Amino acid sequence: MKTKVLLNPFANRWNARKRWPEAEAALKSAGIDFDMSVSEHADHLVDLAADAVQAGFTTLVVAGGDGSVGEVVNGAARYWDRKGQFPVTLGIMPMGSANDFAFALGLPLDLQTAARVIADGSVKPVDLGQCNEKLFLNNSAICLETYVSTRHERIQWLKGMARYLVAALWAIMDKPEWQGELVWDGGEYKGKLSLASVGNGRRTGGFFMTPHADPFDGKLTLAFGYRSTRLGLFTALPQAFKPDKGNYVELPGMVEVNFTRLKVHLDKPSPAHTDGELFDEWVTDLEYRIFPHAVNILTP
Repeated sequence: MKTKVLLNPFANRWNARKRWPEAEAALKSAGIDFDMSVSEHADHLVDLAADAVQAGFTTLVVAGGDGSVGEVVNGAARYWDRKGQFPVTLGIMPMGSANDFAFALGLPLDLQTAARVIADGSVKPVDLGQCNEKLFLNNSAICLETYVSTRHERIQWLKGMARYLVAALWAIMDKPEWQGELVWDGGEYKGKLSLASVGNGRRTGGFFMTPHADPFDGKLTLAFGYRSTRLGLFTALPQAFKPDKGNYVELPGMVEVNFTRLKVHLDKPSPAHTDGELFDEWVTDLEYRIFPHAVNILTP
């Protein structure tokens, strides 16, 4: 396979830059012959991925986190007609802060093992989501989850899970809420919203926001609902760490459903994201769809 490694040195608050020698040694030890391109600024991976596809690379290995994977998918998709198979196979060297999509796929976080998975060449087709014009592999959201992300970006004195947790507590204290209309194949909801999270993978930022999502089942999973008090939101927070039984989606006012198409309308703008990358502007309307089994991923 003709392999291009795309490194995001800024992933995990620049920790990926420090870990690159370890990742490079792991890839070489696994016998992978590759070229490398390095992201120099925000969204640069989008262009680098598109250039790699145009240059004829058949495998793109993302050295970074969930946002890096999302950027690479959107760049490679410039040469995809939304009908056939995705133009490249993806591999992941998990070097982000949460590595939620790697978790969803059961990929090893150890770089030596991750490199051997890539070298083995075993692939599995995974579903690909679309939110408006942006594609995503792991997760997208509006309302509280993305409001947390806006707070997360303002926290510079912490990293890792502690940073996500402090951002969540901050957002709950602000308690933003919306009136929303959600329409999906087979159902609809009109009413107050605290959060609405769409998952291809089960976890985002370490939280199991869509605990029963499956990236191989040909559907996306929507978890949404309303909690009327800060206490209600604080009660839900620790349950978002539970991967299955006892998760927050079991609480009163919370709903989890599967869908292939979804339309969202809010009464006022909300931040939105795909794979952890916030949209440039807050939005009131989103449309989601799924491309089943569209992207081949190198997996164990």
